[in-house]
Amino acid sequence: MWRDKVKAYEGQIIEDLKGLLSIESVREDGKASSENPVGPGPRKALDYMYQLAERDGFGIHDVDHIAGRIEAGEGEDLFGILCHVDVVPAGDGWDSDPFNPLVTDDKIVARGTLDDKGPTIAAYYAVKILNEMNVNWKKRIHIIIGTDEESDWKCTDRYFETEEMPVLGFAPDAEFPAIHGEKGISTFDVIQNDKAEDQDEPEYELRSFKSGERYNMVPDEAVAHVAVKENMTDVIQNFEQYLNDNQIDGESVVDSGVLVLKVYGKAVHGMDPSIGVNAGLYLLNFLSSLDLDKTAANFVEFSNKYLFESHFGEKMGMKFHTDVMGDVTTNIGVITYDNQKGGSFGINLRYPEGFEFEEALTRFKSEINPLGFSIELGKNQTPHYVEKDDPFVQSLVEAYRNQTGDQTEPYTIGGGTYARNLDKGVAFGAMFSDSEDLMHQKNEYITKKQLFNATSIYLESLYKLCVEE
Repeated sequence: MWRDKVKAYEGQIIEDLKGLLSIESVREDGKASSENPVGPGPRKALDYMYQLAERDGFGIHDVDHIAGRIEAGEGEDLFGILCHVDVVPAGDGWDSDPFNPLVTDDKIVARGTLDDKGPTIAAYYAVKILNEMNVNWKKRIHIIIGTDEESDWKCTDRYFETEEMPVLGFAPDAEFPAIHGEKGISTFDVIQNDKAEDQDEPEYELRSFKSGERYNMVPDEAVAHVAVKENMTDVIQNFEQYLNDNQIDGESVVDSGVLVLKVYGKAVHGMDPSIGVNAGLYLLNFLSSLDLDKTAANFVEFSNKYLFESHFGEKMGMKFHTDVMGDVTTNIGVITYDNQKGGSFGINLRYPEGFEFEEALTRFKSEINPLGFSIELGKNQTPHYVEKDDPFVQSLVEAYRNQTGDQTEPYTIGGGTYARNLDKGVAFGAMFSDSEDLMHQKNEYITKKQLFNATSIYLESLYKLCVEE
């Protein structure tokens, strides 16, 4: 029944999604203002959702242009659907324009189709279809829309300072059948404090190094500028050999007497860095074979000692595992160095319930301090957990099973979704077990089947929870 309801809206769903996907809603701090708190792109995407809501007769409420809501339903209790319209940078290597959606017979290709614009439109249409059926609502619904989920969550932090907290809710920003637990997520910087004094002029001086843009993405490109006194050809040959030995791509060019080395890795979501290839760590590993100036040598040695080929915190002394939530993971998402200021590593660490985060960080700080490094803690979000057999979770899972026939059990993830804002919130779709997960990767797409099936599941679950009694 619900899938038939969605059929009548398929064309509209795709058109509205295309409009949202065509907005390059990447955070831009350089263009931030009170009107555009995280840049003009995210603000434009938020306004676009308001326009859809006003067209369809829903109320809206804006909170400082950084978050807002679309209002539906009626009743005492409040149900939340927590979505985000910001996206990570597109990166290179796409087969089509990432912000000019490509619609084929079976899929839609663009940045944000999976994370989180496709699921946002699916959830929106579930509410719209129910509303146009003139159902007898038993709960109010707020579709809460954020614009900074991919970075610092300034959006939901600001929103919940003043706005009502839903009693129940879901974030359509992960996988079906339901995600009832999420790891703790911390970001911190390891900063090189001391510039070493070189006794002699070094053979090789690392002028600068840059890799990565986001803590929660494995960087797929790294660039180093190295001043070489002599034996330039030897270094280039050794670099080629290194690339070959490690089966990674890269290139070298000489620019005004400075050797520019580049390594290309594989970008994946930072929640499982082991399936990506961290270009920055590989390039630093190569640089450790050179007789570098002392400050740079200390920097690359730190990387080798604590970070390189250590996806689960082993080298930092933070290895930890639980059967319910899995392993601690460490993604080194942003690496920078310059010969005047020294370097820094931007780390995204995710941890299961039971891991003593503050204790581990304090111990690590004391270990690296004598080496000339300190830690600046950014954000730390503790693990989030709702019991798997909670009636709310079971209602969502039942809707999924009715639509798909799949009996998979709900589970926990290393990713972080807006569901953790709620005491009783879970992540719910929109990926299926057969979906190709290209979140944060090039050529991201959602199939039409996935988009429409997710809408049907959201329809049934909202009917169960917010209409039926």
